[in-house]
Amino acid sequence: MAEEHRPEKVGAAEAASGFSSGRATKKNKPPVIMIHGAFCGPWAWEGFAARFRAAGYAVETPALRHHGKSDPALATVSLTDYVADLEDLIASLKTPPILVGHSMGGLLAQMLAARRKIAAAILLAPTAPWGVPPTTLFEMAAAQSLMLHVGFWSAILEPDFDIAAAHSLDRLPAARRAEIFARFVPESGRATFEMIHWGLDMRRASEVDVRKIEAPLLFLAGGADRINPPGTVERAARLYKDRAQFEIMPGMSHWLVGEPGWEAVCDRSLTWLDSL
Repeated sequence: MAEEHRPEKVGAAEAASGFSSGRATKKNKPPVIMIHGAFCGPWAWEGFAARFRAAGYAVETPALRHHGKSDPALATVSLTDYVADLEDLIASLKTPPILVGHSMGGLLAQMLAARRKIAAAILLAPTAPWGVPPTTLFEMAAAQSLMLHVGFWSAILEPDFDIAAAHSLDRLPAARRAEIFARFVPESGRATFEMIHWGLDMRRASEVDVRKIEAPLLFLAGGADRINPPGTVERAARLYKDRAQFEIMPGMSHWLVGEPGWEAVCDRSLTWLDSL
């Protein structure tokens, strides 16, 4: 567990309504945009979105560019392209939104927060921005193994069941793992390169100007997450000083949006928003 800026544990919030056009719903609550991670789609937010709607939030779950339909252009889509599309969505809203991002979506949320006015951001097992070094040998080994696939940075990457089952969906029953993996989609090699090998990215696509972010941020990490482990997530949170809170969800892995215990993650997110 991290020693610094650890909030006290708060009780659960109740849960599940629908997205209007960016207007706040009950009690003037800001709209919510939930940003999925790599190899995923809006379906990853089914449980979270229902629980947030029940709590009175209007929720949008956009699909990132080329996630859902096969398109050769996906190979060279950049993180900045995903962000540009999401900026357009934010610009269409009447109220600064709350961003909720998982994994790569958590990185995109940080990038967006530096570009657009937001109300708050909840970052679930987020990928760290440019300049934040890994804290585990597993992260380093994963990055090195990817380099064995020469040219991956300009190719479409297909989801790998063995990797997903071992490191993302590992706390799910076998049948449920297969069911969720069947919904995975290909990912951009370029965006993956920009996240994992940021030190080689001369464009610094994943860089975040933390000075421009004024909104409060909640970082939640799975205590057993190997993809974006707690130590690395905490390093990212520290960039934002007193604007960020960092917490560990004990025993949880990377799939905070749907593995056993996801309801507690969602409820913690809601109670944190209530405390602002």
